Amino acid sequence: MDEKKSSYRGYTQVQNKATQKYIKQHLENIQLRVPKGRKDYYKDAAAAAGLSLNQFAVSAMDEKISRDGLDQQ
Repeated sequence: MDEKKSSYRGYTQVQNKATQKYIKQHLENIQLRVPKGRKDYYKDAAAAAGLSLNQFAVSAMDEKISRDGLDQQ
């Protein structure tokens, strides 16, 4: 039986450079501190929703702002 060899060669330096440039130009960082043991709780909830922890947190913040009428725009 013939085995197909993957053509994947890994994450190149050029890809990394492009990703870092995009992040620098388009994104900002927020550091969150949560009580011990809650990180896994949030990660599990995000996974159950089919989201990354970042997507889950941003979605939750956006929903709270919208629901409470805190929009500034």
